[in-house]
Amino acid sequence: MKPTVYLETTIPSYLTAWRSNELIMAANQQATREWWDLSKPNFEVFISEVVIKEATEGNTEAAERRLASINGIPELALSAEAEQLASLLLAKAALPAKARIDALHIAIATLNGMDFLLTWNCRHIANATTQHIIEATCRAAGYEPPVICTPPQLMEIIL
Repeated sequence: MKPTVYLETTIPSYLTAWRSNELIMAANQQATREWWDLSKPNFEVFISEVVIKEATEGNTEAAERRLASINGIPELALSAEAEQLASLLLAKAALPAKARIDALHIAIATLNGMDFLLTWNCRHIANATTQHIIEATCRAAGYEPPVICTPPQLMEIIL
């Protein structure tokens, strides 16, 4: 059985965006494309209705590219239990109040037993200073959180 990965919305966004002129952003976009092409086949990949909703926002052409990239990927439901865990993550200051959507991504991935949550959101999700609070909050609620990481951290070694 392949390890499971929840794709947060930044992944299809970086995958399908026009190449950035900013060096770090361009490198992250390239890393996302490499993960998608080389490593994604080694994982069972999932999204959620939250990802779909976020992917539809903004520029119409960009939204169409994002939606096309995730077409056919199994969708995890947003449950009342996920809403409760997200609220708990916000209440325990694992994430700021304005990051409710980010808390929902974490909650959905956690409740569905994902092995990994893949993201470029390093402000609220893949944040080394809050990671321990996210993990402790999920575990105190009786759940094992996924490993939260960026595409380079989840690259499979290709020999």
